[in-house]
Amino acid sequence: MKHIAVIIPCYNEAATIGQVVREFAAALPAATIIVGDNNSHDDTAQVAREAGAQVISEPRQGKGNMLRTLLRSVDADCYLMVDGDATYPADKARALCDKVLVEGCDMVMGDRLSSTYFTVNRRRFHNTGNRMMRGLINWMCRSNVQDILTGYRALSRRFVTHFPLRSQGFEVETEMTVHALEHSFKVDSVPVEYRDRPQGSHSKLSTFGDGYRAIKTALALFGEHRPLRCFSIIAAILLLLALILVTPVFIEYFQTGLVPRFPTLIVSGFIALLAMMMWVAGVILEVISRNHWKQFELALIHDSKTKE
Repeated sequence: MKHIAVIIPCYNEAATIGQVVREFAAALPAATIIVGDNNSHDDTAQVAREAGAQVISEPRQGKGNMLRTLLRSVDADCYLMVDGDATYPADKARALCDKVLVEGCDMVMGDRLSSTYFTVNRRRFHNTGNRMMRGLINWMCRSNVQDILTGYRALSRRFVTHFPLRSQGFEVETEMTVHALEHSFKVDSVPVEYRDRPQGSHSKLSTFGDGYRAIKTALALFGEHRPLRCFSIIAAILLLLALILVTPVFIEYFQTGLVPRFPTLIVSGFIALLAMMMWVAGVILEVISRNHWKQFELALIHDSKTKE
């Protein structure tokens, strides 16, 4: 039988982690439940152990740091990642894992946004942020993923062993999604019910701080994975600015035969030159990016053949 590991990164979730461990142990009796204690100051680790989970500690603060430690430490055929705040029910755990183990998916996302999230969630700016990130990532990757920021995911061994996790905080979901889409991993989703946090449990998310970091990560990944498109947009903006500046100069020249505003002409020329440099940089980086993509694909094929 294939092994499932339920990994639960936590920071001060003593109020809910016991419930989460018991629910997922009941839904997946053969799975190993592993709680990541990310430098908690409450009884998260003790409550998790009492509920029957293994506990792995990570003193470096941040969800990305905790997930990195969990994914490196745990060996499984399917990794079910879930938050420890009891907002994700365990009734869809088997469905998410079966899509990995039976259907061969590499990442299966628990889709909150197609279910109850917008009606249950009480933090209005989170709704706006989720919609904005969904639109941004789908535009960048030319995809149609419904829930970019969900913390409820099933991951294949292949994905985990070929995912160079770099994020330290809550932007890890953005990085994970973009990596899967850009490297053509098989991605699917399962609609899941979203539950608001129980009374006595408090969110660790900073609406604007974590939102800014998620957007920053998305834009950085856009430049890394789609450099020609990214730098072409920058070049087009600079070229438009140069045209706006130089147009009055040319109009005045055609009317009078004089160019009294040489500084404006010179500045617009430098901006146009910078636009050309941005485009050329995008072309060069696109070639490098495609070469890295080919090397990544060859590594995947080599690993698959080696295991066979």
